[in-house]
Amino acid sequence: MDKRYAFLLAVLVVLAAVPAPVAADETRSGGTVVVEEGETVAEDLTAFGGTVVVRGTVDGDVTAFAGNVFVEGRVNGDLDAFAGNVRVNGTVTGDANVAGGNFLLAEGGRIGGQLEAATGNAVVEGEIGGTARVGAGTIRLGPSAAVGGDFVYDGDLDRAPGARIDGEVRREPDLDLGVGFTGPLFPNWVGAVYGFVANFVLGAIALLVFPRFSAGVADRAAADPLRSAGVGLLLFVGVPVLLVLLFISLVGIPLGLLGILLYGFALWLGYVYGAFALGGWLVGLADGDSRWVALAVGLAVVSLVGFVPILGGLLQFVVLLLGLGALAAGVWGGLRKRRSRRADEYDRETAV
Repeated sequence: MDKRYAFLLAVLVVLAAVPAPVAADETRSGGTVVVEEGETVAEDLTAFGGTVVVRGTVDGDVTAFAGNVFVEGRVNGDLDAFAGNVRVNGTVTGDANVAGGNFLLAEGGRIGGQLEAATGNAVVEGEIGGTARVGAGTIRLGPSAAVGGDFVYDGDLDRAPGARIDGEVRREPDLDLGVGFTGPLFPNWVGAVYGFVANFVLGAIALLVFPRFSAGVADRAAADPLRSAGVGLLLFVGVPVLLVLLFISLVGIPLGLLGILLYGFALWLGYVYGAFALGGWLVGLADGDSRWVALAVGLAVVSLVGFVPILGGLLQFVVLLLGLGALAAGVWGGLRKRRSRRADEYDRETAV
């Protein structure tokens, strides 16, 4: 079993290293990271903290992972912000990519290039030089908002009188945003094929290294799908909140970074396990019992249905929650069994 864990750890290291970006020239971390007014950072900046504030000037790109990100000064490059709250009332000369809970481009704030935002709430009251692509639950364009290109969105849009958009205003359900590690870089079918292969490889590794555990996860998901999906939903919503809280303290930042990696991998593995459970159920209807066929069928069905607007995305999300919840229950059950065995061993040794 130790060899299996070592093998899986080695695979995780390789998978995590492949998409790793080149390190920025300067990295700062802490409870609060501030580029002070009058200060100039003459290179790219990566910041980790509870709150990241740019009051001065950064002559390069800014990448920030934090609870709050505030740009009050000037960023002479791109802004990539992953945070609970992102506010820009200064200037970003390049593009802005935002993922988080709330986003505000305040009046007087400016993004010179394009904006891509995936948030719970988005408010635009400033100026965007290029196209804006926003996916959010609620979206507001204030009366002082100005967009130099198209405004493409998915969500509930409230456009105030006076908001100026030079291009087309268009709603796209299931808007594909290039925020984070994904983006519309290739045609949909290429991404689907690549995703199928990558998911199948991960599933094959899981089945080979942990065959009994993987079978247990699939059985648990199929036996009680509502409970598994409910647990998955709690984890999907709750874990990001806990990770944001970790970034508030200096001590919690390393744990937060590790948590982001583990959470991302858990989502991926949960999605694969959910597809495996679906495939097992479909294969079982045809009186089949091959785990490899079940994995392939499940992933293929989920990938193909993903092309169906709205329904496809909903099914994939349900599959993710189903697998994530069953995975968490399996891990928790395994830990309890191990703890019980250790307690029994201790009792026997004490008795002797």
